[in-house]
Amino acid sequence: MSSNTILFFDSGIGGLSVVKEARVILPELHYVYVADDAAFPYGDWPEQALLDRLSSLFGSLLARFRPALVVIACNTASTLAIKHLREQFPQQCFVGTVPAIKPAAERTRSAQISVLATPGTVKRQYTRTLIEQYASRAEVTLVAAAGLAGLAEAYMRSGFVDEDAVREEIAPCFVGRAGQGTDIVVLACTHFPFLVNRMRKVAPWPVDWIDTSEAIARRAQSLIRAASLSAEVQTPALADVAVFTSDRPDAAMQRLMRGFGFARIVPFRQAG
Repeated sequence: MSSNTILFFDSGIGGLSVVKEARVILPELHYVYVADDAAFPYGDWPEQALLDRLSSLFGSLLARFRPALVVIACNTASTLAIKHLREQFPQQCFVGTVPAIKPAAERTRSAQISVLATPGTVKRQYTRTLIEQYASRAEVTLVAAAGLAGLAEAYMRSGFVDEDAVREEIAPCFVGRAGQGTDIVVLACTHFPFLVNRMRKVAPWPVDWIDTSEAIARRAQSLIRAASLSAEVQTPALADVAVFTSDRPDAAMQRLMRGFGFARIVPFRQAG
């Protein structure tokens, strides 16, 4: 690692849930946030087409920003592409985001877990392998919430969300009945933590909601520390920047990004 830049990547703004945690423990770094909103939502993409897109995007982004560390703050992109990206860019350090199935299996009391994810993450073999490895003694329900990431995006822009729509998206997570049914729901999309308070409100019974944002941030911190990257190498003149692949963030989105500390939104097509 040679720079003090940490790059966060997501299909939209869900990765801000990880940025929020990272800023607490890694305040000295230069932050770049990349939202591939031109391709949102990733769950609608054929696997090979999405893999090709991610390979091309990262080729450009790594050349342009030369980050010390990349956090792929997206379950769908991580479960599909992180192995490939590590092979394609062997000198680059990546942190991925995968469903928190192992800690859920360790914490469940009823042995009934639900994984709330995008359709892309649900259908990925990577997710099923995690279940086989870590949750073989539990009953795991995979729930493909096709519209929940979009609801989270809209909520972050406007502050409003249709609670009936949230209730409908999460309803399949609840199997059995309170006390004997699902007691843990894994939030397997970085967008979902932004709606967790609404989920708690409309859920048919209380459950533990597992959000991996803090764990991802701490993994990034451990790699940064291992590389001895500290505030001493920071370049104070660098402002944290955000990039939208659509090049069309509206005024509400620009305000949101400023609220998360991204003072500048730079054009995606700008030369690297």
